[in-house]
Amino acid sequence: MSNKDWPLWEIFIRSKSGLSHKHVGSLHAADAEMAINNARDVYTRRQEGISIWVVPSAAITASAPDGKDFLFDPANDKVYRHPTFYEIPPEVGHM
Repeated sequence: MSNKDWPLWEIFIRSKSGLSHKHVGSLHAADAEMAINNARDVYTRRQEGISIWVVPSAAITASAPDGKDFLFDPANDKVYRHPTFYEIPPEVGHM
């Protein structure tokens, strides 16, 4: 298999100060181990990460932006799910 036939991998990095992994980009690699090694070299050159996830792009299913009404509108009829009418005391800070 030539490198132009390698599968595409999506790369997620957890930073030293972060609690969750963030998508940082994509790369082609022959297998998961190579994808992790390449992701380390490409996306953590300044030692900003503590964990790397690699996921084959073919394994990801995403919703289409034009389908947002179908997916997210059903909650709009339940105002208690969007408590924007509550006042938050200043000492609580950012929520």
